[in-house]
Amino acid sequence: MQSLLALSKLVDRVNEWVGRIVIWLVLVVVLISAGNAVMRKAFSMSSNAWLELQWYLFGAIFLLMAGYTLLRNGHVRVDILSSRLSRRQQIGIEIFGVIVFLLPMAVLILVLSWPMFVDAWVQNETSSNAGGLLRWPAKLLIPVGFTLLVLAGISHLIKCVGFLMGRCPDPTARAGPTEEELLAAEIAAERSNSAFPGAEGAPVAGSEGQRARHGSETSR
Repeated sequence: MQSLLALSKLVDRVNEWVGRIVIWLVLVVVLISAGNAVMRKAFSMSSNAWLELQWYLFGAIFLLMAGYTLLRNGHVRVDILSSRLSRRQQIGIEIFGVIVFLLPMAVLILVLSWPMFVDAWVQNETSSNAGGLLRWPAKLLIPVGFTLLVLAGISHLIKCVGFLMGRCPDPTARAGPTEEELLAAEIAAERSNSAFPGAEGAPVAGSEGQRARHGSETSR
């Protein structure tokens, strides 16, 4: 088990490294998109190559970050019954999901996407749009992304089994609330304040008024 946990740590480091690099592509996509908009509106110029580059980079972010997102427990979970179960039972469901759904799906897409990339590479396939880009780099992203996801799934499976054996911490635990949860709490607080304006200050004002009356009575 110790060697498997060491393998899991290695896979996690790879996905962590990939994620920290690929996340910067979000900024690149924003800059390219803004540049395209400025060139089109201000100078009536447009380029299919730059437009397709946006699509390619978006695909790279989505595919290459899948393993990193699993590592960070960022994938959506629909909780209907598991919250009522014990932690070990929840981890058992997690193991079932990885073995029955995640890994078969990811391996199937990986196997099916590889011939598509090879054909595009051999034929030097390019976009059908005028001035478009080569297609094989975009098609290569599919097997690479799902390879990272398969590795992340295997790592997650190892950590789940390790948790049941008492050899590692809970792999599904979070260090704290996510940004989405913090934002939801902030929005709920703002709605509460708008629905009951002055509710926060009312007790304070009342307390100050009571203290003022008490002081007046004392002075008398």
